[in-house]
Order: sequence, then C-alpha cells, then structure tokens
Amino acid sequence: MQAPSLGGVQVPRGNGSTTVRLRQGSSLNDFADKIDANPASLVTVLFHLGEMATATQSLDEDTFGTLATELGYVIEMVSAEEEDRELLGAFDIDLDAELEAEGDDELQARPPVVTVMGHVDHGKTKLLDAIRSTDVVAGEAGGITQHIGAYQVTKVHEGNERAITFIDTPGHEAFTAMRARGAQVTDIAILVVAADDGVMPQTIEALNHAQAAGVPIVVAVNKVDKEGSNPDKIRQQLTEYNLVAEEYGGDTMFVNVSAKQNMGIDQLLEAVLLTADAALDLRANPDKGARGVAIEANLDKGRGAVATVLVQSGTLRVGDAIVAGTAYGRVRAMFDEHGETLTEAGPSRPVQVLGLASVPSAGDTLLVAPEERTARQIAEKREAAERAALLAKRRKRVSLEDFTQALALGKVETLNLVLKGDVSGAVEALEDALLKIDVGEEVDLRVIHRGVGAITQNDVNLATVDSAIIIGFNVKYAERVEALADREGVDVRFYSVIYQAIDDVEAALKGMLKPEYEEVQLGTAEIREIFRSSKFGNIAGSIVRSGEIRRNTKARVLRGGKVVGDNLTIESLKRFKDDATEVREGYECGIGLGSFNDLQSEDIIETWEMREKPRA
Repeated sequence: MQAPSLGGVQVPRGNGSTTVRLRQGSSLNDFADKIDANPASLVTVLFHLGEMATATQSLDEDTFGTLATELGYVIEMVSAEEEDRELLGAFDIDLDAELEAEGDDELQARPPVVTVMGHVDHGKTKLLDAIRSTDVVAGEAGGITQHIGAYQVTKVHEGNERAITFIDTPGHEAFTAMRARGAQVTDIAILVVAADDGVMPQTIEALNHAQAAGVPIVVAVNKVDKEGSNPDKIRQQLTEYNLVAEEYGGDTMFVNVSAKQNMGIDQLLEAVLLTADAALDLRANPDKGARGVAIEANLDKGRGAVATVLVQSGTLRVGDAIVAGTAYGRVRAMFDEHGETLTEAGPSRPVQVLGLASVPSAGDTLLVAPEERTARQIAEKREAAERAALLAKRRKRVSLEDFTQALALGKVETLNLVLKGDVSGAVEALEDALLKIDVGEEVDLRVIHRGVGAITQNDVNLATVDSAIIIGFNVKYAERVEALADREGVDVRFYSVIYQAIDDVEAALKGMLKPEYEEVQLGTAEIREIFRSSKFGNIAGSIVRSGEIRRNTKARVLRGGKVVGDNLTIESLKRFKDDATEVREGYECGIGLGSFNDLQSEDIIETWEMREKPRA
C-alpha cells in the first residue's frame, strides 16, 4: 500500500516482516524495483534519515537496513556464492544438480591432490625439489616462496604407476590467505616440520587450515640428517594437536625425510598413496565439461593472461570456452609443468591455460561454458556485481551528523592504497596482511584498487583522485607512466619481499596518527626560605634537588606530597642577585612563580614539560 513517509513522500510500505533480497553492492534503483517504488522517493526518504545517496550509487548493508526498517521491510543480503549460483542458473548451468546426477558407472579414479604446508624455512620447497628434481628456491626473493605452483609426479605403487598432484603453498606468515586456499582444493596435506626446529607458529596455523578443511595429514619430519635433530620430539609435540603417530597407536603417518640428502622421499610418496587409498574415495567424472579452480594467474608480456588451473572434474580441452571469475575466453593452448603442450587435461591435472581475455583471481572457480558468448555474459555480469560490491565497500558510511562531528574533532584520517603485483595470489595475500595492521581507530586503511600487471596510467589517475599510495609487488611501471606519476606527485613504492611492504605501511599509518604527548619531569627544588618582594611577590629561596630548574617552564607546588598549586610558570629565576636561565642540581636559587604566593618552607617546586610520545 502507498503511505506517506518522511517529508510527505509516497512510498510503498512493508508490514515489518516483508523480506527483500538484495545482492551486495545494490543501488536504490535495485531496491526500488523490488518494492515497486520510485527511486527518487527513496533518495528523499534516505536524505531525511541523514544519508545522502544517488539512485544509482552502490550502498552498503547498513544503509539499506536503515532505509528498510523505516519503510517496514527486512533486508536479506544474498551471499556471493548464492548470487553466483543464481547467475549460473540463469544460463542453465546447475553445478549441484550435475554432481547429484553422477552415478558410480560414470566416476573414475583420479590422482590425489597434495598440498605441502609448514613453517617458513622448514624445507617445503627443498622437499618439492627433491620430489620433482627442479630448483625453485633460487628464483624466490629472500628465499621465500611467494607464488602457488602445481606439479604432477608419478610413483610406482603396488605394481601400478600412480600420479600425484602437488600444490606448493608459500610458507611466510603473510601468505595465510593463499595457504588457506591451498587447503580448500587439496585432498591430502603434507605437513613439513624441521626435526632440528620443532613445532612453530606457522606449523600450527597450517595444521589448523588442513584440519578445518577436513583434510587427512601426512607429516614429513625434514632435516633428520642435521646435527641436533630429534624426530621423536616432533612426534611428541604434535600429539598435543591431535596428530598421533601410527607407532604411538594413532592414525597419522609420520615419515622421516631429508630433502637435501634425498632420504625418505619414496616412503613419503608411499605414505601419501596409502593415506589416499585408506581414507578417501578419489573419483571424478572425466566425460563432461571441465570444472576446476584457478590456483594462480599472471600477465605474461608475450602470451597474455596465463592461468595455472587445477581440473577437479571433467576434461578440459583446447578450444573450450571457459570462464573463471570475471575472466573469460577460449583455451588457445595448454602446457604441463615442464612446458610441454597438452590437448586435454583430466581430473586432478594441473595445467597452464592460455586464451583468457583478462587475469582471474587465485581461487576463482573455472568452468566450461556451452559457447564463448555465454562465457562472456557470465563474466560481465560477475564483473558488474563485483564492481558494485566494491563501490558499496568504498563508500564510507557517514551520516550528516557524524560527518560534522568528525570534522569538528579533526578525525577520520585515511590511508588509501592501490596494490599491483605480478600474480593475483600475492596481491590478495598482501591486501589480507595489510588490512590486519592494527593502529587503533584514529586511522583507517583502505585498499581502493588491486590488480595484476605493471603500474598503468589508470592506477596513477586513481591514486591522484583518491590521494592514494601505489604499492608495486614484483612489478614496475608501464611505458611513460613514471613521468606521469612524478608530474602528479603520486607516491609509488616497489617491493619484492612482502613483509618489507607491511612494515612500511605500518610505519606510514603510525605517522598519520595524531601525536600523543606525555608529561616529562625536568627538575625539583626544595624551598628553604621565603623572601617578600613588593615588586615580584614572594620569592622562594630554594635548592635544586634533581634535574634542573629552567626559566619559563611549567611548574607545580607540592606540600606533603599533595599539589597546592598547579599549572604555574617559573617567571623569574636568580642566582644571588643575577638573573639565570637555568640552575642545576645541588645549587641554590631564587624562584618567582608570578602571582602565586602560597609558599611555605619545605614545599617542593616541580617543573615539567609536555613531550611527544613515540608510537610503539
């Protein structure tokens, strides 16, 4: 029904329990469509509620909640997953129905997907080197793995040649986001623990990710060849985290290995296959359009967007129309981890895919669409929804009253950042780490844009408009962009190791905080005798007990430990009959406190000043 709302505007009213479903980043136009209202009316109602917005502007959940409560509706924000499911449903793609329809006849055995996890410097990459006989460590900045890679190896097990897919997740603590994703696409986790170092914070973190994903764990006790190594201690430590070794009566396989000496590698692969056979039913249907996940993606100068994809079910073929997140295209070529070309890739097969029009994000679901036009439409709708959600997030929700108050208090300092990196997983991890920096409520950190590839003119223009700093991670300027950045005065920082970027941003945030001051005592003097002066008032004949007494500093008078005069000033200071600027400990002096005359013998005069306190 139509009912007058604020300001006499006619708006259809709900009954207090009428539910309206909106996706993240919806505008007032979208809300107006759902309740059959005029968008201009909603703009007016929102204005009367102290919020200013246009009809096409993406709004956040709180703003919609305020408006809906006023009009008698209940807002239900659709999650990204639900929204995507509804979007795919509109193109007759139902992933859930597909899975339910698959019977035992269609399912075939597939290789296990294994993630190698553990603390930094415990030898994960060296272990993978030993497994696939390549050297990855040498190419990593600071010796820290900063990208996810996927590789397949074969092992003869009980007379059959079996394939195993490995995912190498970075070990540095800043890469929690990527490591968590590693656990989501994996079947088995290998937890690498150094026998000479023991269980460390990231060991526990990796363990938690794997357990949260319900993934069986095989423990590789590495560096057993080193002096001082104690594999049994590792077994004991991990019992506290519900990982009980088989030799202790548990069900977790522990294998002693040395990646450097190539010891125990066969036994580790054996343990992986035994765990897979005993604990998991690893089957998939290869005879359908591929479904998978983009493990990593980057922009290659010669080849365009290159995505490392793990096929989870179905078969991916050259020529297939694919969509991964907001990226779409047709598979032009596929390569395995050795750079050999492939025409098709079945379940559990990691491949590099060429042919996408843009770079997908790490973790995006990949699916084969009936035709390229459908793939493009899905990608475009996803991109529009993502942009709207981002705009809603970027809109700082401040009512008129809040805004006036914030201005009056000189509040709301914001550091805006534009993040660019060589691969999407690293950019996401960097954003995740930066947003966790805590320097209190006075300063706000916002990532206004993130992307893959060189720093472009668009990035500089965006940074100019929003007064942002650009952080380049393993990337440099595109052509002619450096001159533009210099001309516009945009601050651009380049990093190849992630924690240096985090440290710099944290320092910048602390620099934006308003200075904190603390009181610092300069000196104390004890009054021995009071001299009366018609010109200067009472003069305190004193001896300096500590520090120094300086003219024109702040002072207070203490009597028996209690303050009897505060916020005073040392207006005159004399040594005998001469004026002095300061008098040090152990010397006598005459102190005049201006109009304050309530002085007695044995009172203490304490001088102090306010100094800026360094941030912790």
